[in-house]
Amino acid sequence: MDNFSKSVVAVILGGGAGSRLSPLTATRSKPAVPIAGKYRLVDIPISNCINSSINRMFVLTQFNSASLNKHIKNTYHFSAFSSGFVDILAAEQTPDNPGWFQGTADAVKQSLRHIGNFDYEYILILSGDQLYQMDFSEMIANHKAQGADITIATIPVGDREAPEFGILKTNEEHFITSFIEKPSKDLLPEWTSDTGEEMHKEGRNYLASMGIYIFNKKILDHLLYEKNPKATDFGKEIIPESIDNHKVISYQYDGYWTDIGNIYSFFEANLALTDDVPAFNLFDNNKTVYSRARMLPPAKISGTTLEKTIIAEGSIINASRIEQSVVGIRSRIGHGTTVVSTYIMGNDYYETLSEMESNKAKGLPLIGIGERCYIKDAIIDKNCRIGNDVKIIGGKHLPNSDHPLYAVKDGIVVVKKTAILPNGFVI
Repeated sequence: MDNFSKSVVAVILGGGAGSRLSPLTATRSKPAVPIAGKYRLVDIPISNCINSSINRMFVLTQFNSASLNKHIKNTYHFSAFSSGFVDILAAEQTPDNPGWFQGTADAVKQSLRHIGNFDYEYILILSGDQLYQMDFSEMIANHKAQGADITIATIPVGDREAPEFGILKTNEEHFITSFIEKPSKDLLPEWTSDTGEEMHKEGRNYLASMGIYIFNKKILDHLLYEKNPKATDFGKEIIPESIDNHKVISYQYDGYWTDIGNIYSFFEANLALTDDVPAFNLFDNNKTVYSRARMLPPAKISGTTLEKTIIAEGSIINASRIEQSVVGIRSRIGHGTTVVSTYIMGNDYYETLSEMESNKAKGLPLIGIGERCYIKDAIIDKNCRIGNDVKIIGGKHLPNSDHPLYAVKDGIVVVKKTAILPNGFVI
């Protein structure tokens, strides 16, 4: 392991209950939500670390973490001659702390009893629910060159997004001079920054915190244990309180980045992968997205017109048309079916021929999507059974609602994991 790898550990925050991504988070944590048909959200920060030569990572979890634990255990194996690892640190009760993680800073503080056993100079703190490709080694090199105590990765945003983020201002040397968490619209005129000519042309005049931080080890220990031992959150408490007493710098990132905080942003980010030249590039040799290696057959497609569609391995497709959609692993789509602007997560297993016959005799739809269906503006979660002649048409005409089999959010129909929609079902 080189000196750079030895000097850094990464901590990936698993997030809270993920209620804004419900119902996708009903049985799994946010970082375990499947994206792009074959990955999970947690694969993004882990892959960014591996591509940046950072190979010691901790993933902090507490909600619905079983599937995340299983995914990480089955996926990330470093060689016996490497000191690399991806370890899960679940919230745990201890004699001096009987509670759950109370926020981002509290989660890191509670986990330092384990992380502190390792030798490192810098701790890189990441979110588990963002889609981006970033070289952290450049950010860390900049942190060292500037002699910073804390670096915050920032991204220029416009008027519409600014109230959703922590917004900051810097001086000419990129040191952060002031910070406000989620400012109201009327305060925004006071918080514009020089984000560069290109960004100004796009109306992106505010510097937003990406929730990606580098702390010097001694500084983080001081802030969490001595300066404000009761602080629970980085954005609300630790960062604002550090600006006057420590060298806190902004590292501006101008690439593609999206916060997968709600169903609409999740849906948009997945469908954007079908663009001719997607902003998030899955086809870059130098920015591999790592995930579990599955021994699946190639996709089999028969009689289907495909337009701007990603199809993962192991799928059996007989649909008539699929357009601007992402089709996940082991998906099965029957004859005469049309799928438009939809993310189908796929399935965890295949039914055998005898199981298919048995289920047909019981009147139970086969796993996957049946014949002569029409599906538009939807997310189909894993292992759903959708019968023949089913119509699912999302759009703004549908009010937000929650049903036993599906939910509607921002006009997107989310069919819940393992849901069974009988023949002729209409949404």
